[in-house]
Amino acid sequence: MLLAEDGIFPITKDKEGHLLPHLPASGFNLPGTIQGEGKLCGIPSLFVRLAGCNLHCCWTSVDGRRSSCDTAYAAYEVKGAYSLTVDDIYATLLHNSETIRHLVITGGEPLLQADELKSLFSKLKQNNQYHITLETNATLFDEEVASYIDLFSLSPKLSSSHTATPASILRLNKNNIQSYIHYARLHYKDFQLKFVYSCPSDIDEIKQLLSQLENWKKEDILLMPLGGTPEILQTNTRQTLAYCLQNGWRYCDRLHISLFGDQVGV
Repeated sequence: MLLAEDGIFPITKDKEGHLLPHLPASGFNLPGTIQGEGKLCGIPSLFVRLAGCNLHCCWTSVDGRRSSCDTAYAAYEVKGAYSLTVDDIYATLLHNSETIRHLVITGGEPLLQADELKSLFSKLKQNNQYHITLETNATLFDEEVASYIDLFSLSPKLSSSHTATPASILRLNKNNIQSYIHYARLHYKDFQLKFVYSCPSDIDEIKQLLSQLENWKKEDILLMPLGGTPEILQTNTRQTLAYCLQNGWRYCDRLHISLFGDQVGV
């Protein structure tokens, strides 16, 4: 599998169980970090970040500042990527999950490596060892991959993301978003629709999208302030909160940025 620069994080041991020569980016002599966003915010977790994305996002905040994707290094400006076998990823996770049972598969866009994910998930779900969150832009859907997932974290990209995509890729694939929701409801799994707020027009676009989707509840809709740094985040926080209160949506913090700034691997 092709992993991003931070790959599997934060970890203290390699695939053979040997201690690594340096501390994780978190600064703790412990594996794991907290999930910084969504319904499981604050839950101790390990992350697997895959490299490559089918979208290219860059937002402009209400004060005119541009904010690129906070994982551009794993998406469209890929650098430091490397390959590991499914067996090596699995072994690394086992050696670093003594007290951690939540795994987050993120990117980039993980579904670009759907076949490899199926092999990895079949191992991770032996004896129901792990709770797995899949973070995806929801442009792609694979039912076999979905069968292994406990929480679908769907992050549809609004027009304010200035997304550059090939003509064959839909920035907002309503059919695939609905497929995730239907699958979650049918198979007693959970999902969240997580939107980045950058400007007032986002709210109208979210409402229009939601009007075309079925079987969601207000608590499934998360609105998150734009910002890859604490400074930019703060400029959008209050207005994001106001829209959540007006619409009954869930406010989505970016706790990892508040705790660690814009560091990679936390």
